[in-house]
Amino acid sequence: MYPAPYLARVLVPRLPFFYGWVVLGCVCLAGFARQGPAVAVLSIFLVPMTTEFGWSRMAIAGAVSGGGLLAAFLSPWIGPVLDRRGARLILCCAVLGTGLSTMALSLVHSLAVFYLLFCFARLNWAGPFELGLYGALNNWFVARRAIAASIATLAQTLGLVALPLIAQYAMQRSGNWRDGWVAVGATVLIVGFVPTFLLLVRPPEDVGLLPDRRPGTTGAATTAPAEQHFTRAAAVRTPTFWLLSLYTMLIYPVQAGVSLHQAPHLIERGLTPAAAATVIAVFSAMTAVSSFGIGFLPRRWPVRYSLCASAVAMSVGAFALIAVNSQASACAAGGLFGLGVGGMLTLIPVAWADYFGRESFGAIRSLALSVQVVAQAIGPVLSGALRDWSGTYTDSLIVFGCLATAATGAALAARPARP
Repeated sequence: MYPAPYLARVLVPRLPFFYGWVVLGCVCLAGFARQGPAVAVLSIFLVPMTTEFGWSRMAIAGAVSGGGLLAAFLSPWIGPVLDRRGARLILCCAVLGTGLSTMALSLVHSLAVFYLLFCFARLNWAGPFELGLYGALNNWFVARRAIAASIATLAQTLGLVALPLIAQYAMQRSGNWRDGWVAVGATVLIVGFVPTFLLLVRPPEDVGLLPDRRPGTTGAATTAPAEQHFTRAAAVRTPTFWLLSLYTMLIYPVQAGVSLHQAPHLIERGLTPAAAATVIAVFSAMTAVSSFGIGFLPRRWPVRYSLCASAVAMSVGAFALIAVNSQASACAAGGLFGLGVGGMLTLIPVAWADYFGRESFGAIRSLALSVQVVAQAIGPVLSGALRDWSGTYTDSLIVFGCLATAATGAALAARPARP
């Protein structure tokens, strides 16, 4: 057992409420900070950086994919560390690395240096952050897992709303895109590090508590679903593991590919850069609405149905983006796509924890995370390559709409695993 931080040990017996809510607050702040290298933030820099350096959009999208591939390689080793050491170590390293590397992007003058810094930031985004955030939540909540995940996902989507606007404001005020990266990195460090370092605790049992409650109390924990106890080896022998992985493989290229190229697509459709940034904010806001609301659905509802509905919304939204010709139609299409993204982002970690338990969550989730980050890496490159080949984003949006449609079948077939 690793000792909890001193401040946490002082607070646990003195707080009038369950300490898991403090853990959730730390996770929310770290999740907000996570979005520094998100594709929606990079989308704001796509036009000014390609204009200054003459890089192709496929070249910049390749940095997103490169970081994802690194995360896919390293995640299976990070997961067991999460199970042994807890989320505090993982998240502190991720916040520091992300903040410093995004600030350093303001000094870039070559594609090689851009790749080095952004791939490192994107590695943190795709691997350590994903495992650490939901590993912490799933240890502290079972009955309230969906609600906690929805609040954490809401915080991340608020980061997606705020950080592109922070970057855009800094760029407009100084007239230089480099100041936008400084503002993003500083925000990541200010918001994310201190609470995680001082307050985050491993499983509640380390401080004499139980998931969802204090020992000896009742309440929501009495309605918690029966916990599963799968090892990594047992999980990979179930059809559920592979069906959830298939859903992930189909849906994440859609999320990443559309998100990164959304702003340049809208500009090519005749919107101004400011209008495109507004549409991205609407997309992010609807992602937040969906991610928050979906956590309050009754726990008895099968999670696979909600995963299916999220894929349908993403499919329709991707097809609708093809024909946008005004800010209103772009907001409608982007908002619908955001609704699907918010549901998907909230529900996938909940599904893995519900189906396979929390004891080996890191080890099991890290295997599936390799599939997820490879899928995310494919999406931006595919979209950029099709745009460079055809001159528009129409072909890529058609492909993404079809992939999201196919994901609905995998979601419906993913029933709870049997031990």
